[in-house]
Formats: sequence, C-alpha cells, structure tokens
Amino acid sequence: MSMTPYLRPGLAKPAPSRDGLDAPFWEGLQQEKLLLQRCNGCNRWQWGPEWVCHRCHSFDLRYEETTAEGIIYSHERIWHPVHPALAEQGPYVVVLVELAHADDVRIVGNLIGDPHQPLIIGAAVHAVFEHHRDEDPAHTLLQWAMS
Repeated sequence: MSMTPYLRPGLAKPAPSRDGLDAPFWEGLQQEKLLLQRCNGCNRWQWGPEWVCHRCHSFDLRYEETTAEGIIYSHERIWHPVHPALAEQGPYVVVLVELAHADDVRIVGNLIGDPHQPLIIGAAVHAVFEHHRDEDPAHTLLQWAMS
C-alpha cells in the first residue's frame, strides 16, 4: 500500500539494534509482515524482544509471523511537539495495540487518519506498513488504522 508519510521528515530513522536482536522484526515490516518473538520452550509470544523468554526463561526463541490486527488497549492524543521535527505536526495519536491472538502482547504505533477521531478502548485496528524505501537507511514503519 502506497501512502503519504504520516509524520513529517526530520526524525531519526529506525534501525535494528546493534546486537541484531530485533532485526527480524524490521525485516518483516519491509515485507508487510508482523514478526514477533515466540518461545520454542513454552510456545508463548512476547514483545519487546529479549534474549530470554519472559515466562519460562528459555533462551530458545524464534520470530514468527502473527496477524497484524488487534484492539486499542490505550492511547494518547499528542497536542504538543516532543521533537523539533514535529513542531507543526499535531495533534497526532499514539496507540498501544493488544494482540489477543498472540498472548495479548502489546505493541505501540501511530494511529493514522483523523487525529480528532473518537478513540475507544477495545476498538479494532489493523496494521498499515509505511514504507520509506528511498531513504537512507530504507525502513518501514508500523502504523495502525481503525478497522
């Protein structure tokens, strides 16, 4: 899906951490896939990425694709810029999305669309993959939209 970038340029570009732990997540976004960690020991999902399972403490973890749909668990409508690049961007909405099909893992992102739209806890959302292939480094952002 091609789209106009939601946020204005000037922010730091996202990149995998130096240790590479979250590299599969970022690579998945470029292919429009939501890849999160899953434990080979207890088969439970987790996010953010760690070297050890949050539940059974196994070090045997993998990345697996999950459905890029969830519900709004929490939200914040941002009215005041938190970075100079966002001086004229506002309001905008940040949501914490809960993925019921992935052990209720929660992941954050921007809610695209009308920043004045009603925000209801429990409302269904789906992922929107915002590609920046011509930037250096190329990257894809995970955004959310009302379903």
